Amino acid sequence: MLDQTTKRKLDSARQILVGKVPDPKAQVEQVTTALIYKFMDDMDKENEEVGLKTQFFVGDFQKFSWTKILDNKLSGQERLDLYVQAITNMPKNPHIHQLFRNIFKGAFLPYNDPRTLSLFLKEINEFNYEHSENLGNAFEYLLSILGSQGDAGQFRTPRHIIDFIVEVVDPKKNETILDPACGTAGFLISAYKHILKQNKDLPAEASAQAGNALTPDEKLKLMNNLTGYDISPDMVKLALVNMYLHGFPEPKIHEYDSLTSEKRWDETFDVILANPPFMTPKGGIVPHKRFSIQANRAEVLFVDYIVEHLTIKGRAGIIVPEGVIFQSNNAYTQLRKKLVEDGLFAVVSLPAGVFNPYAGVKTSVLLFDNEISKKTKNFLFLKIQNDGFDLGAQRREHSKNDLPLALEIIKKYKSALKNDRDFELDEEENKIAYLVTKEKITKTGDYNLTGDRYKEFIDLTNQKWEMVELGEVCEIYQPKTITSKEIKSEGKYKVFGANGVIGYYDKYNHEDSEVLITCRGATCGTLNLSEPNSWITGNAMAIKPKDDLLSKQFLFYILKNSNLKSVISGSAQPQITRTSLSPLEIPFPPLSVQKEIVEQIEVKQNAIDHAKAIIQNLERDDILVKHLEN
Repeated sequence: MLDQTTKRKLDSARQILVGKVPDPKAQVEQVTTALIYKFMDDMDKENEEVGLKTQFFVGDFQKFSWTKILDNKLSGQERLDLYVQAITNMPKNPHIHQLFRNIFKGAFLPYNDPRTLSLFLKEINEFNYEHSENLGNAFEYLLSILGSQGDAGQFRTPRHIIDFIVEVVDPKKNETILDPACGTAGFLISAYKHILKQNKDLPAEASAQAGNALTPDEKLKLMNNLTGYDISPDMVKLALVNMYLHGFPEPKIHEYDSLTSEKRWDETFDVILANPPFMTPKGGIVPHKRFSIQANRAEVLFVDYIVEHLTIKGRAGIIVPEGVIFQSNNAYTQLRKKLVEDGLFAVVSLPAGVFNPYAGVKTSVLLFDNEISKKTKNFLFLKIQNDGFDLGAQRREHSKNDLPLALEIIKKYKSALKNDRDFELDEEENKIAYLVTKEKITKTGDYNLTGDRYKEFIDLTNQKWEMVELGEVCEIYQPKTITSKEIKSEGKYKVFGANGVIGYYDKYNHEDSEVLITCRGATCGTLNLSEPNSWITGNAMAIKPKDDLLSKQFLFYILKNSNLKSVISGSAQPQITRTSLSPLEIPFPPLSVQKEIVEQIEVKQNAIDHAKAIIQNLERDDILVKHLEN
């Protein structure tokens, strides 16, 4: 857990730099370089205290020690010149480990302001190399501020999504683990922590050290089992630091292009965890010839790569963009065919805002297990509506979270398959999960992995329900209005008028959402559903169920599909009154059926909205490509 003091120090260091170094990634690089510099000096001092020789700042490099750079006798300009000289020459220091030489490779100071550097180094001097886990947590917080998508389509995977995937895949202490597009090593660190947690306080018979965690040899072997590749030297540097600060003496992070190089192709792994880059460079990728799927799209090739590099009993969790799930291009179809036939056992649909503010792309998680997938002809689909945070740009935490239930369901499903037991979903689990047979997915030939496409719906078309008058079950009224002068362009609460949001106000007159109907003018009869804590003006008529036996969402959809023309009067000035609306008859099924109807409508509407978004993205891509070509 990151303590608030350390967090404030990191924020303060960045704030000192922000005027000279506005780019968050460059700020992280400057803080990283300075921290590692300071920590090397700390380790030399520790050695001196116990009578050992210093190992970093010796010989010609003694003049570059942290203590010398912060000497108060130096002027600001002298300190700046010495620091620049030091970080430039550090990759040539023969007394430091290759890891540190790699970290300092290409390091430079992007500004020439002695005062800024002195303030910055003074802040960094407050950090001490005392416990690698604490430093690792601090560095993870530092990485979390990387808020822009990189040129290679890289963006930070939220920690709770990483941890969820790691929990599902459940890596073990003796297994080899790979992230072929590791970024800052978030998946690898999470896998390492997961394994330590699983081996904490073992009973005596289960561990060489009674009642303890892993033995030193087991821990060292575990560290050597974790491997990461990344094409970006900057990401490799950050990943090396991240793993080093989590106690890895020699992290196995390699600068490597997983898609075009064959050097490591013959390696296989027990577990692969990844959120590969989604962006394909102009002209596509030219992969080597050993891929089973012929493609030039990054997301297709990465998924193919991962499947090809799992061991016979291997497992994987991969975040993919929605194109992999349903696009009809031949490469995507061939890839899905391969997945369905080779290890896939579950698909987890994530909400579109999970990666805000970095990207609004809709994603899913593909889960593989080469052992249990052979024991079933079904696939488990899960739809996450809430992940514990709102889906806006700020991603504020809230209480709604489907991930814990999803984790329980997946564990239950895997256990049933491993032990040859029947698997059934209870009523609560059915809200987010359902099984689909392999026969259904292969039937159409496109191997579409959109779960909603196969969900079984209750046929409600021929049902006969009691019809009731709207006035019997609903309160119909016109709320208190406010003048146009009182409505603001910005404010705390939205103002709903006849046709939706018309502005903002500093008060609200409805705590809950309400069904609204335009009651006069050219758009008379238009339906809206307001938001909780909003102001509803008198230009809209509110229709509120009198008790809990009528769902507002159901009422909204029923009225949208009703013949409202029959309740509109007046030709020059069309209007709806309470008197004309009250006798309107609507079906009144049981509440459980109302909820089922609403769910089916929203599933179909989401699919339509999703398809529209895909089309818009494709159109934007075409425009961008044409622009680049010109």
